[in-house]
Amino acid sequence: MFSKRFEKKAFKAAVKDNVKTLYRKTIDEATPQQLFQAVSYAVKDVIIDDWIETQKRYDETDAKTVYYMSMEFLMGRALGNNLINMTAYKDVKEALEEMNIDLNVIEDQEPDAALGNGGLGRLAACFLDSLATLNYPAYGCGIRYRYGMFKQKIKDGYQVEVPDNWLKEGNPFEIRREEYAKEVRFGGNIRFEKDPATGKDIFIQENYESVMAVPYDMPIIGYKTKTPVTLRLWSARSKQRFDLHSFNEGIYDKAMADQTFAEAISKVLYPSDDHMQGKMLRLKQFYFLASATMQSMIKRHKAVFDDLNSLPEHVVIQINETHPALAMPELMRILMDEEDFGWDEAYGMVKKIFHYTNHTIMSEA
Repeated sequence: MFSKRFEKKAFKAAVKDNVKTLYRKTIDEATPQQLFQAVSYAVKDVIIDDWIETQKRYDETDAKTVYYMSMEFLMGRALGNNLINMTAYKDVKEALEEMNIDLNVIEDQEPDAALGNGGLGRLAACFLDSLATLNYPAYGCGIRYRYGMFKQKIKDGYQVEVPDNWLKEGNPFEIRREEYAKEVRFGGNIRFEKDPATGKDIFIQENYESVMAVPYDMPIIGYKTKTPVTLRLWSARSKQRFDLHSFNEGIYDKAMADQTFAEAISKVLYPSDDHMQGKMLRLKQFYFLASATMQSMIKRHKAVFDDLNSLPEHVVIQINETHPALAMPELMRILMDEEDFGWDEAYGMVKKIFHYTNHTIMSEA
């Protein structure tokens, strides 16, 4: 195994402890799905040490960071891919065989992450693998869809579409990062005031609907490297507190309205857009990803550097197709309305920071 910290005895003990802690069972009592979860958590425990060291090293060296934004990441199954890239597949297989566990059976318990649909998402996944293998500091930035487009079943010779509930059993390789949640604002109106000290216009958004973007981080392992790339997936939840009064009054729809509005944004990969509501939801998804990622990038830069003028020297943003294009005006908005930059300054920075991956010659792209 590439990681020198791997020890067969310790790994087997970790799997047993995970089964006990997660499910209150012994190894012999655990189902294949439960064994998959236990093995995955044991593997993640090894990965996290490298993940922490990588982030510390990047912070200390002021490394220029790539933010790769995509509406899709067709990553495939994480367990087997991680073991191959860590050159640990053989070691783990042998350890599990000594516990009467078949690794092939365990791998089959993992669903494909429903974060992509085809070539666009697979390219994004390959880029993340390459960035990790080449030791580039990078974040993949996307949406943590609750459901994929659909799962295909054949019934009486016909295709039937059912929800792709890939998170039903949970994702053992992700980490919820509530402390890095960002507020994303939709709608409302804009008013402006004059700053009495400078005479500048101050633009203020009012009467908007708020959604919290909560990040879930996943490590993407490069081949024979110890520098995982982070795939940060944003999940939408309501900022408003649960309306207990309305609920107790029997007005259940009102009590759940904010939650329903928020969760719809990250509910489905590519919701149907053959009606206006679907078109609006897709637009909200695009802005949700753009705003959360730009806010996160700005905050991370300010935590390390005092001057935002140095942003182009330390970050580069690659947008995968046109879906994340709203990140450009969103960064302009943040720089101008929140960080007091002028139009020309902000535009000059945006031109230096953004790059674009094109997949088509269609005119709208």
